[in-house]
Amino acid sequence: MPKNLVIVESPAKAKTIEKYLGRDYKVLASYGHVRDLPKSKLGIDIEHNFEPQYMIPRGSAKQMNALKKAVGAAQTIFLATDLDREGEAIAWHIVEAIPPKPDQQVKRITFSEITESAIKDAVSHPRDIDQHLVDAQQARRVLDRLVGYSLSPVLWKKIRYGLSAGRVQSVALKLIVDREREIEAFQSEEYWSISANLVEPKGTEITAELTKIDGKKAAVSDQKTADSIRSDLESAAFVVADTQSREVRKNPYAPFITSTLQRDSYNRLGYSTRRTMTVAQGLYEAGFITYMRTDSTNLSAQALSQAKSYITKRFGKEYALDKPRVFSKKARGAQEAHEAIRPTDVTKSPEDLTGELSADQLKLYRLIWQRTLASQMAAARYQQNGIDIAADRYILRANGREVLFDGFTKIYGASKQEEERILPTLSVGDKLEKKEIITEQHFTQPPARYSEATLVKKLEEEGVGRPSTYAPTISTIISRGYVLSEEKRLVPQQIGMIVSDLLSANFDFVTDAKFTAQMEDRLDDIADGKTQWQPVVADFYKPMEKLVEEKTNTIERVQIPVIETDEKCELCGKTMVIKSGRFGQFLACSGWPDCKNTKPILKKTGVECPQCHEGELVERKTKKGRAFYGCNRYPDCDYATWTRPKKESPTD
Repeated sequence: MPKNLVIVESPAKAKTIEKYLGRDYKVLASYGHVRDLPKSKLGIDIEHNFEPQYMIPRGSAKQMNALKKAVGAAQTIFLATDLDREGEAIAWHIVEAIPPKPDQQVKRITFSEITESAIKDAVSHPRDIDQHLVDAQQARRVLDRLVGYSLSPVLWKKIRYGLSAGRVQSVALKLIVDREREIEAFQSEEYWSISANLVEPKGTEITAELTKIDGKKAAVSDQKTADSIRSDLESAAFVVADTQSREVRKNPYAPFITSTLQRDSYNRLGYSTRRTMTVAQGLYEAGFITYMRTDSTNLSAQALSQAKSYITKRFGKEYALDKPRVFSKKARGAQEAHEAIRPTDVTKSPEDLTGELSADQLKLYRLIWQRTLASQMAAARYQQNGIDIAADRYILRANGREVLFDGFTKIYGASKQEEERILPTLSVGDKLEKKEIITEQHFTQPPARYSEATLVKKLEEEGVGRPSTYAPTISTIISRGYVLSEEKRLVPQQIGMIVSDLLSANFDFVTDAKFTAQMEDRLDDIADGKTQWQPVVADFYKPMEKLVEEKTNTIERVQIPVIETDEKCELCGKTMVIKSGRFGQFLACSGWPDCKNTKPILKKTGVECPQCHEGELVERKTKKGRAFYGCNRYPDCDYATWTRPKKESPTD
């Protein structure tokens, strides 16, 4: 047995690191947490300063025995768990579960990338376990357990068994429910847009939008007014009243942090937050990217130098920066010593890794590689042009945009708003010929439901949660049946709205974003060594305990509304009703408990089954809430697909 033992969290990481350290080092994995609070009881001694009662989970016993044997044979133990608070706590739990002998050395090492130089540098610069970080994680774990064990039983008694509440998940749920109420209350308003297709003296066609009427902002709310304006414009002369031209610059976005990676991955690749983090974890453990749970936009001096050299060589000197671009710190708890998410070697392009990475990994790596390099490239420059056109009492405006220098968009791409739109060169007094006047009716739209990406953005803006919490929070509210993900939007279900309303009305501290954000600040204070963790927990728990005791006796039991349908039970003939369960709504016989017939609510897609040509494809849900499409003649026909079917047009 080698004299040096390195303990990491995952076996994939262990294999990568062991090849860098050589034969004097043995690298083993803890497989995540080695101790946790028990599942069967609270596991916190309320009467004795909230002392946690940790235990080794049953599934971890075998690995812990292997670690104990290896620790016993080693002279030096390097704790190389992840560099965040949770990783610090895991390192501490390992030492607590396997106390070292007096003659053994225990060293804590961290690294943000799994490369040979980073690993060897970490081994050369060990430190002690940071108890402040450990305490911050302990406080979070204890707070979450206290909330869950205090409030969940209230939900069981007042609504139904199996429900749960949580510090961050309850805020996320309320945001989704509040947005749904905004949508339900929204009153759509009519408005009209008016534009003119015009031809300038040299024959170029341009489109101008009505912007002003009698010098005031144009606001057209009905067809009568739109028709009147159209009639005026049909007989009006169009003359250039003013032209404007100015240069604008657009700087690139900062390198990815956890939340922005999740958002961009969702928007550009369609990956859920959980999928993004799973793929990123694989890239990190294989040594291709830096640590993926971070809220810092920093890049190391080495990465900056490497990026500048690569940009200059591949794109030209004009695309590189004289000095590195530094992005401002945003989040209060952002740790500046950490790095943004970046490739460990920016000279490895996605094309270089084709065949070495899976399809998902390659797509996410490309996104990270592009974002990192773009952050250190020159700004894009545009010529913003505008032409104001007078037509009697009306002013119409044509806007154009010319690319002067593509800058960072060379690698990152331009948004639709940045696409080039060339306007002809015109002078004040130039006359234009009318080709067509277009009036179009519109209606104001309600706010959109949250997607995973926009929910993460909102939680981040509100200061709720931290990089490691976004993905599991969204997964939890979906798995509980509080929310369904439909067409990439988070739709609150009846049971989710009932739970959120009860919590908001009686325990608003757990659904209030500001209160939860303040608690995050207090956890940061613990991590910074500014306060002890037990007083923070006590300040939170004591008022909650009193409130729960009071409300348990005063809250009336909630009757979940039953929605009748026109469908009859095929077993007993009674009416089927819509009920809500853990996996969303379903049909159940109103004759329950005498008749226990239930079945899923199927959404027809209007597409013939391609296998049997008799049935119709309907949308179904897996137990985890993922949509798939199958024949409504199942089990007689077992056709199923993940891809949303499209109805063929008559010309196909």
